[in-house]
Amino acid sequence: MSLTDLKRKKPKDTRVKVSVDDFIEDANNYALGLGASHGQPDITSTTQEFLKGLDKKSTKIYRHATFTLTEKSISQLDEIAKISKVAKSKILRILIDEFYQQSSAKQSDLLRKTSR
Repeated sequence: MSLTDLKRKKPKDTRVKVSVDDFIEDANNYALGLGASHGQPDITSTTQEFLKGLDKKSTKIYRHATFTLTEKSISQLDEIAKISKVAKSKILRILIDEFYQQSSAKQSDLLRKTSR
C-alpha cells in the first residue's frame, strides 16, 4: 500500500441545480405551508388548521403538564401510540380537542358514563 491509496477522494456533488425563480417560488410555498412545487403534495387548509394546534413545532407555546392516570389508561395510551406511531402527548391533544368540540349535553353524558 502506498501513500497514494490514502489520498482523499472528492465526494460526488449530489445537489440538484435549481433556478432562482424556482427557489423563490418554493420558499414562498414553504412560508404559506403549501409544500414545494417539485412533487410534494399540497395540504388542504382545513387539514392545516386542524394540525396547527396539534403540532409541537408550531408557533404556539406549549407548557409541561403532569397528569395522574390509571394503569389501564396508561397502557391503553401506550398501545394507541404504538399502533398509530403518534406521540402520546399529541394523542391527548387530539382527544381533548374532540371532547371540547362536543356539545355540553354530549360532554355531560360522556362524563357521567366514565364516573361509574
